Amino acid sequence: MHQASAEYFGFIFAGRKCMYQRILVPVDGSATASRGLREAIELAKALKAVIRLIHVVIGVPTLYPPVSVPAVQTLLDQLRSIGESILHDAMTTVRAAGVTVDSRLIEALGAEAGERIIEQASAWPADLIVCGTHGRRGVRRILMGSDAEYILRHSRVPLLMIRAPEASERN
Repeated sequence: MHQASAEYFGFIFAGRKCMYQRILVPVDGSATASRGLREAIELAKALKAVIRLIHVVIGVPTLYPPVSVPAVQTLLDQLRSIGESILHDAMTTVRAAGVTVDSRLIEALGAEAGERIIEQASAWPADLIVCGTHGRRGVRRILMGSDAEYILRHSRVPLLMIRAPEASERN
């Protein structure tokens, strides 16, 4: 990770507002998302920007055999609780760094997480999205999908994608 400074990013000019003041950061509790969050914090500190964290609760997939409505509701409640915990932990990290932060728990019932992230970036409005990406390629990307790729293709604001560490870096 680079040591962030205003001079490094070149966005602070005498008496003028910085380019990136509102940074949207999707978090899902993964190491990759945490890596993106750390970069966003460094940027926000250097640019005196604010961060909005977003966690997207993905809808429950169609199950076979079908399950009862109460069972689905229980699962959704658990997913919301996990999302709130992820947001709480991320907010604690951002606040400890001295950066102003807020958060949103969004449900993507019937939609993909990437769609909801793009909607939130527009609605807030964000100046920059910082997100982690696993960097999947080929069949793995086709089978598992890629919210980061969706965001990259559809975002109307600049996007900083932070790649997951290579396997050799993780060990």
